[in-house]
Amino acid sequence: MTITKNYQRIRAEIPDYVTIVTAAKTRTADEVRELIDAGVTDIGENYVQETEEIQKQLGHDIKRMHWHLIGHLQANKINKALKLFDTIQTLDSMKLASAINNHLKQTLPVLIEINSGREPQKTGVVPEEAEKLIRNISTLEKISVKGLMTMGPRFGNPENARLYYRETKKLFDHIDSLDIPGVEMTVLSMGMSNAYHIAIEEGSTMIRLGTILFGKRM
Repeated sequence: MTITKNYQRIRAEIPDYVTIVTAAKTRTADEVRELIDAGVTDIGENYVQETEEIQKQLGHDIKRMHWHLIGHLQANKINKALKLFDTIQTLDSMKLASAINNHLKQTLPVLIEINSGREPQKTGVVPEEAEKLIRNISTLEKISVKGLMTMGPRFGNPENARLYYRETKKLFDHIDSLDIPGVEMTVLSMGMSNAYHIAIEEGSTMIRLGTILFGKRM
C-alpha cells in the first residue's frame, strides 16, 4: 500500500474526533508532503534540528500544518523550538515549563507527558505527581495546558498496553474534574502504530502514527 492509502484506510476506520498526528521522525520531505496532500493536518517531530530542515524543504506547505513536538525538549533548544512548533506534547517539569514561559511572546498550548509505565529510563511525570505539576504550571502566564500525552511501555501484544491507557484516561478525567484555572482537558494523546486502536477504545482523542503510515524505515 502507498502512504496515501495507508492514511486513508486508517482515517476511515477510526472516529472523526480522533486526530492523527504523523510521527515523521527520519522521514523525507517527499513522504511528509504525500501525507499532507492526502489530508493530514498534524505533523509530529522529535528533534528541533530535523524539523528545521524538513520545514525548509516543505516550504509553503508548512503553513497548512499544525506542528507538534513529540520528543523531549532540551532547554538549550527552546528558542528554536518555539519558532517551529505549534504545540509541545512533552512537557514534564516545572523547570522546563518556566524556561519555556520566559521565552514566549504569546500563549503556547502544551500537553503534559505522563510516564504511565513509571519507567525510570523514560521522560514524563509519573501519574502520582501529575496533579501537583499541572497546578504549578497553571500559574504560568503564557502556557496553556490542553491535556495529557503518554507513550506507555511497548509490548509485542497491544492488549498489554490497555492498562496504561486506562490509567492515563482516569487521570485525565480527574484533572478535568478539578476545574483548575487555565487548564483545559481537551486532548488525550496516546496510542501509536502498534496499539492505536486500543488507545482509542480507552479514550484517546489523538494518536501518533509513524510506521503504519510510512512503512518500515529502510
